[in-house]
Amino acid sequence: MAARTILCFGDSNTHGTCAMRTASDRRRHPRAERWPTVMAADLEADWEVIAEGHPGRTAIFADPIEGPHKNGQAALPVLLETHRPLDLVIVMLGTNDLKARFGQSAYDVALGVRRLACDIQASDSGPGAAAPEVLLAAPACVREAGVLAQTFAGAEAKSVEVPRLIAAVAERQGVHFADMSAVAEVDPVDGVHLSSAAHAAIGAALATAVREIFKD
Repeated sequence: MAARTILCFGDSNTHGTCAMRTASDRRRHPRAERWPTVMAADLEADWEVIAEGHPGRTAIFADPIEGPHKNGQAALPVLLETHRPLDLVIVMLGTNDLKARFGQSAYDVALGVRRLACDIQASDSGPGAAAPEVLLAAPACVREAGVLAQTFAGAEAKSVEVPRLIAAVAERQGVHFADMSAVAEVDPVDGVHLSSAAHAAIGAALATAVREIFKD
């Protein structure tokens, strides 16, 4: 099999941010424990896995507090062109769109993720200047806990609805879907970030999903 390239486009849980004990906590899991690295190890040598996780990244919103650079849709075209040709783009976003400051419903969060799928499908960043395959990964559901409880006020109930809505978006767009809320839970310390065990579970689940996409 020819070598293939995967872009992992996500937020702090792709970056590997540890559960935050304070607002200024910037700890990060060791590289080997982050889910893109775990997935790469499972897929072995014929795959190049590129981790593009930006803490605070939303699907489509410029953040009025943390800055306009948090807008994933604005960053996406640069990354698609930087890393092309890409066989697959895994999008695991939507968590930060649930922040209280944005006031979005679960339905609109899923539509923001759909916007990214549309942009990838319209790109020429795949092999032969075609579009890459797309896998929408619904993130683990958030909890209102710890230092991030106020930032994510009202998000817990909404986040439970997000996986099925992203699944519907994936079906509508004809792209792939995987539900990470079915295999991992957020760390209860801050209700948003992932433990090493959760990263391991997500990496393994997405490696299985990738093999299924490219089984032929």
